[in-house]
Amino acid sequence: MEQTTANVIGAPEASWQNPDICKERGMEEPVIKRVPPAQKSHLEKMRDAVAARVVLYFLSFTGFLVSFMMRTDINLAIVAMVKMPPPVTRNITSSEEPQYCFAASNMSSDNSTSELLLQDEGEFDWDPSIQSTILGSFYWCYVVSQLAGGVLVQRFGTKIVFGLSQMATAISSLLIPYAAGFHFGALILLRSIQGVASGFTWPAMYAMIGVWIPPAERSRFMSSFQGFTIGIGLSYPLCGFIIAHYGWRVVFYVTGSLGLSWCILWWFLAFDTPQEHPRITKQELAYIQKCTRNIAVDSKSVSVPYWSILTSLPAWAIGVTTFGRIWVHYTFMIPGPLYMKTVLGFSIQKNGLLNGAPFLLSYFSSVIFCYIADILVTRNWFSLTAVRKIFTALSQVVPGFLLLSIGYFGCEISAVLVAWFVAVIFVTAAYAGAMANIVDIAPNFAGPVLAFAQTIHMSASFIAPLVAGFILKNDTTLEQWRKVFGISSVVAVGTYVMYQVFGTSEVQSWNYSRNITSQETEHEPLKRDKSSPGTDVTDV
Repeated sequence: MEQTTANVIGAPEASWQNPDICKERGMEEPVIKRVPPAQKSHLEKMRDAVAARVVLYFLSFTGFLVSFMMRTDINLAIVAMVKMPPPVTRNITSSEEPQYCFAASNMSSDNSTSELLLQDEGEFDWDPSIQSTILGSFYWCYVVSQLAGGVLVQRFGTKIVFGLSQMATAISSLLIPYAAGFHFGALILLRSIQGVASGFTWPAMYAMIGVWIPPAERSRFMSSFQGFTIGIGLSYPLCGFIIAHYGWRVVFYVTGSLGLSWCILWWFLAFDTPQEHPRITKQELAYIQKCTRNIAVDSKSVSVPYWSILTSLPAWAIGVTTFGRIWVHYTFMIPGPLYMKTVLGFSIQKNGLLNGAPFLLSYFSSVIFCYIADILVTRNWFSLTAVRKIFTALSQVVPGFLLLSIGYFGCEISAVLVAWFVAVIFVTAAYAGAMANIVDIAPNFAGPVLAFAQTIHMSASFIAPLVAGFILKNDTTLEQWRKVFGISSVVAVGTYVMYQVFGTSEVQSWNYSRNITSQETEHEPLKRDKSSPGTDVTDV
């Protein structure tokens, strides 16, 4: 995690001492007039030691971390909030498989009958379909609001849009305990508000990167978006600890308070442009202005080929295949804690720890997968198209079969957990696969293609838990969970087939708009190389 400081973005001194950073883009080297150290106060020296871009990286990383804590806290909290349905009591002979893995400790001496008991009884009598609606309501609005987010950012700027979206999410989180006690419909409303607000975060931060971060640093800055994986990984064990010791209501008070605290930092430290920043050094400002001048394609001068995108098989292949990956990802993330309680019989604290650990590991696995993919391409061991398909298969086919196997491992707890961890980790291979493929096929229109693909694949984020809730209604036995895992496996593997057939890394003909100037086209290879690593994380 040391890379969240100057090593990630590059301290201004290091960047200015490398004149090739701007020269490689056909620009002159920034002319920097340094202020002699003797003329600076001690406070000014401390301020100048931390670049404004490093502060922005910290705000971006922690912002997504807190945002995902506020959206995922309920996934575990609802396990403690809700009364579990009465377990299905049936005669169990020695040749039959138990439907609950904690049944063995409750069996009578003759192993003939088991009365299954659930601990940590909640207070709300909501069946699994209502629970799935509560959990999925966030994502109904989350998908749609991302489209509106770009318009709002253009009008009001990132500071206002990102900051207010986080504030709305935090306030809603603080109100959830009261809404739950009133009616589950009020809880659904608050979760929907959180979904709308959270959908604004991605386009808002993308807009700020364009004016703040030089192209040579954008790939590294994009790693700040991976704060979301740390947020998910921390949320589960933290919530489990809080629920076990203080009750589920405190979970929302803690995450909501963290969100509001972050908003205060954001308000005082974030600014839409370098020119508006009151504490940025003249040297850093000059460097940013020089290195970001005349690089990006002016979106106002380019006509987006919407029809070509809608009829592009490679674009559809990306959207469809990532639909399957998101389905698997959210099967682990949303119904997962319920499985660990109702079938495996884990305590709420152990549940949180085991659900969060693989997501923490996935932060590092995403970096490793992308690094391996770069080696395979740069050393010409595989074509770029082949690499994209290999890593997409790793992100869907492998987790798909592992998810299916979890249901048939039954009560072999060690095997279940190994398969669970490996599957979640391999999902991140998509960051070097289909999601990075968006920039490959349309570097000039990566934004519109991303919006198109996300509209398709993020719908799985609320469909998957709804399907799980329908299957598990009043029956959370291992037999029913096998159906949930089986459907998820079929979706993951089946959607990959389309990508295997139609996926490609070739730039599409409609990428070249007639009104893109020759100067802009000259910089296109650079844009493509530097942008692709950062596009992959916006699907969560």
